[in-house]
Amino acid sequence: MAKYLVIVESPAKVKTIRKFLGANYAVAASNGHVRDLPKSQLGIDVDGDFEPKYITIRGKGDILANLRKEVKKADKIYLATDPDREGEAISWHLTQALKLSGKKVYRITFNEITKNAVKESLKHARQIDMNLVDAQQTRRMLDRMVGYRISPLLWAKVKRGLSAGRVQSVALRIICDREEEINAFIPEEYWSLDAYFSVPGEKQPLKAKYYGTVEKKETLADAAAVEAVKKDCANAEFAITEVKKGERVRKAPLPFTTSTLQQEASKALNFSTQKTMRLAQQLYEGIDIKGNGTVGIITYLRTDSTRVSEEAEKMVKSYVAAHYGESYAGEGIEKKSGQKIQDAHEAIRPTDLDLTPTVLKESLSRDQLRLYQLIWKRFVASRMAPARYETTSVRIEGGGHRFSVAASKLAFDGFLSVYTPEEEEKNQNNVLSKGIDKETKLTLEKLEQQQHFTQPPAHYTEASLVHTLEELGIGRPSTYAPTITTILARRYVVKENKNLYVTELGEVVNRMMRTAFPSIVDVNFTANMETLLDGVSEGTVDWKTIVSNFYPDLDEAVRQAEKELAQVKIGDEETDEICEQCGRRMVIKYGPHGRFLACPGFPECRNTKPYYEKIGVACPKCGGDIVQKKTQKGRTYYGCLNHPACDFMVWQRPSKQHCPVCGSILLEKGSKLVCSKEGCGYRTEKAPVESVINS
Repeated sequence: MAKYLVIVESPAKVKTIRKFLGANYAVAASNGHVRDLPKSQLGIDVDGDFEPKYITIRGKGDILANLRKEVKKADKIYLATDPDREGEAISWHLTQALKLSGKKVYRITFNEITKNAVKESLKHARQIDMNLVDAQQTRRMLDRMVGYRISPLLWAKVKRGLSAGRVQSVALRIICDREEEINAFIPEEYWSLDAYFSVPGEKQPLKAKYYGTVEKKETLADAAAVEAVKKDCANAEFAITEVKKGERVRKAPLPFTTSTLQQEASKALNFSTQKTMRLAQQLYEGIDIKGNGTVGIITYLRTDSTRVSEEAEKMVKSYVAAHYGESYAGEGIEKKSGQKIQDAHEAIRPTDLDLTPTVLKESLSRDQLRLYQLIWKRFVASRMAPARYETTSVRIEGGGHRFSVAASKLAFDGFLSVYTPEEEEKNQNNVLSKGIDKETKLTLEKLEQQQHFTQPPAHYTEASLVHTLEELGIGRPSTYAPTITTILARRYVVKENKNLYVTELGEVVNRMMRTAFPSIVDVNFTANMETLLDGVSEGTVDWKTIVSNFYPDLDEAVRQAEKELAQVKIGDEETDEICEQCGRRMVIKYGPHGRFLACPGFPECRNTKPYYEKIGVACPKCGGDIVQKKTQKGRTYYGCLNHPACDFMVWQRPSKQHCPVCGSILLEKGSKLVCSKEGCGYRTEKAPVESVINS
């Protein structure tokens, strides 16, 4: 009897796939990669032809020994690692580590771990695609070159334990750039003006927003402009000059890709990218379902394709027609994009629509169920008819000014009957009386004004950072979560209430990278590198050309930086603070949570205390010193040294100058000074030299 061996990556898949294939098949796991570049050295022949030097990963000896025993018994070997470049590379490494040359070796891939998909993959067995292997290998080598050449520089110039990465450095720069935008943002004043009109026969008044004059749209910049409009409208007669009815269609959303799943799970479920990927991996590899055994309930989770297989299309159309009616069935829309997508994959979807969230409630953990429900609903909704709204817009004029009302009413819920995006829940529109027309008599009851200030760009969240990385073409589905996890783990960035904030350490590293390695942190350069890697996977670009062009420039930049970059001292500065225990002058050190005071007599004296940097400005509440502090997660703010007795606190650095209008302290906003009192609006065009932070 023939004996076949199937090698997968994860031990979690072994039991499931063995059940699908029966007694003739042995199934074993490699536990991910079995070979890699050595940790102790670069592992790339940069003086020769740039060939990588691979070694067996420590701890994988026993796994390889067991796999070799299974290989000896097998007539055919099927390499069934994940269906992406990483999986292709693992399969190739297995052929090398297990010395499979001369044996009957085949590569199989499946997008879902179900009986049909696994059995079908055996019918389409192929050879290993070396173009995909080369693309993964090139990415690994580029990342290794950046990490192993630049990280030691950061150790020498800043502190040990830091790291630089090709994609993580760009992600850090994007966050730092946004932080600079926010700090430099100057709020602009504007006003809104709402008019309330009584309508015959209606209990509730009709609320209309100020549009402008009859001739053109205008913005109310200040209180004087508001008062002028109110004066014009005080005794004016108002009439409806236009009632326009129409229809708005909202198309069904696309099924999830890795990026959109991470974004929506963050917004709707408050999951980190790392948590989302961990849970999705569990759903993909298989869940033990009562009556069905262990089965994968979603398709492969690392994809940037929105394509859906013909079989899945038929499945969802019949499901929608049967459960919601023919009128709810839609065609679905495909993503149109100029970017290269891994179209061998499908979008992330359930493997069986009859396995509804309700059916699986007892088989899944709470978080698994919440994520699965999101995927299930999104996929079903993606193949449903659009939602349709009846829209009405009303133009009201009087006193030379125009007010407008826009309302919409859901006429047909379509896909919204299954899936309601986060933003849809927040958009509650006006509903107008059906009887309103040009003949309706209106009486102005009141005008209500409100002062506003323009808001700075929002801090990045994990979701919005993933969206930006994808939009700019930086990284690929498998890299988003590890990139964010790394910059958080290195404490370059901290997360507070979903928002990502740059720490002092992150600012230092980013500044150094931008100075010494501008191309590494250049968004366009990194995006172009992804395009070149796509070319390698397609066989149109030679991988050695990329590596041999990249390394010499990197090497030259590192050598120059070693000579020219000044050492950045974070900590170990002597202060006037005297140690109470031994009388030495305490020094500033830098720990995982920022600066602190420590006795230089360590280890004999272990005295430490919090460090607060005085900025030379008196507290406006109690006259104490304002000091620079950090939140528990590392975000910088400025507060009174007498806390908790005094609760003064601001996020921007205070200046020694005071507002000439109201006397409040001025805050630094980029190159300008802005009054700290809300509503004052005073600012200077240029901050004086004394207030500029010496970075």
